[in-house]
Amino acid sequence: MVPQSLNHHVPQCPIILIMHTYQQPNTDGHFGQFGGSFASETLSLPLRELHLAFQKYAKSTEFLAEFHDELVHFVGRPTPIYHAKRLSHEMGGAQIYLKREDLNHTGAHKINNTIGQALLALRMGKTRVIAETGAGQHGVATATICARYNLPCIVYMGSEDMRRQQPNVQRMQILGAEVVPVESGSKTLKDALNEAMRDWVKNVDNTFYIIGTVAGPQPYPEMVRHFQSVIGQESMLQMPKFLSGGQPDYVLACVGGGSNAIGIFYPYIPYPEVRLIGVEAAGKGLDTPYHAASLQKGSVGILHGNRTYILQNDDGQIIDTHSISAGLDYPGVGPEHAHLKELGRVQYLGATDDEALQAFHRLCRTEGIIPALESSHALAYALKLAPTLRRDQSILVCLSGRGDKDLATVLSYQ
Repeated sequence: MVPQSLNHHVPQCPIILIMHTYQQPNTDGHFGQFGGSFASETLSLPLRELHLAFQKYAKSTEFLAEFHDELVHFVGRPTPIYHAKRLSHEMGGAQIYLKREDLNHTGAHKINNTIGQALLALRMGKTRVIAETGAGQHGVATATICARYNLPCIVYMGSEDMRRQQPNVQRMQILGAEVVPVESGSKTLKDALNEAMRDWVKNVDNTFYIIGTVAGPQPYPEMVRHFQSVIGQESMLQMPKFLSGGQPDYVLACVGGGSNAIGIFYPYIPYPEVRLIGVEAAGKGLDTPYHAASLQKGSVGILHGNRTYILQNDDGQIIDTHSISAGLDYPGVGPEHAHLKELGRVQYLGATDDEALQAFHRLCRTEGIIPALESSHALAYALKLAPTLRRDQSILVCLSGRGDKDLATVLSYQ
C-alpha cells in the first residue's frame, strides 16, 4: 500500500496491487457522468462476457504472474527513468525526467495493454483477434503478441494513416497481420475504430477486439487503464531514487485517446502535491479548425460506445481533426480523462504541430533520443513549463514511444 504522503520513499510492492482511494468507474462503468456502455444489442453479451472475464482474471494470482512475467521477459520492463540533464540545464529551470516507454519491445507503451488483453482472449477461448490503429504502434503491438500466441490478427487502419506511417504497416505485415485500409471518413483513427466495431458485430463468437486506448464501451476504459497503470506504478518506485525519497512536482503525458496518460497518472491521482498535465494536439492552433483538442474545444456526446468529450458540430456530427501526429488525431478522449477534467485533478493543455516538432528536434540533439511525435507534444509543454520553475523542482514526462515511425513526416516539414 502506498504511503499517505509521496514525500517519502514508496516501498517495493507488487505492480497492479497498489491500493487506491480514488474509486472509478462505478459498477455501471461510469466515471461521473462519463463512460458507460452505449453499444448495439449484438455486442451487449460479448461486452458482458469480457467484463466478467476481466473482473475474474484481474484478481487472479496466476493471471497476474503470467502478465508480469511477459512484461519482464518479453517487453523488457521495468522501463528506466532518464534524467535529461543537458536539456534541463539548457532550459534553466526545473529538472526534466523521462519515463522511457520508447524502450519497450515494439517501441511504445502499447505492448503493455495488448499482452493483458491477449491473455484474456486465450482464456476466453477466442481464436481470432482484431484491432484498430492510428500511428501504428498499437497495431504493431497487437501483431507482435498475436504472432507470439499464434492468433490470427486483422488490423484496421485509415488509409491516410497508412500513408503517414508506412514503416509500421510493413512491421505489422512482416509479423503476419492482415492490415485492412479504411477509406471512409477522414481515413484516420476514428474510421479504423468504426470498421473494427463492424467486424466485431459480425464475428462476436470467435473474435476478441483488442482496443488500444482508454475509450470504447465498458470495460475497455477500466481494463486498458489496469494494464497501462504499470507505467505510473513503476514511476512511483523509481522517482524517489532521483529525488531524495520524493516524487515529481509535475507529471506530463500526451493525450489522444489517452492510454499512456492514464497509465502514468492513475497511481498519482490521490496525491494532489503531484500536479498532472495532459497535453492534447493543438495542431495549427486551438483558434483554428485544425486541431484534435477534444477536452479543450469539444462538448459532451457519445462516441464509440461511451459518453465523453468529443469534437462535433451543432448537429452532433463528428468533425474532422488535425495533428501532425497520427496517434493524437482522435476526435474524442477516454471518459476517465473527461471525468478528471471536470474534477479539476488533471489540467489539459495543448501543443501545436510546430511546438511538437521543435521539441522533437531539441530532444534529438541534446539527449540523443528520437521521440515519437505523440510524446513530443508532452515534451513541448515541459519545455515551456521548466523555465518557470525552480531548479530544485522536477517534471516527469511520459515518453510514450520512439520516433522511427515519424521520420518521413518530420523530414517532410523541413
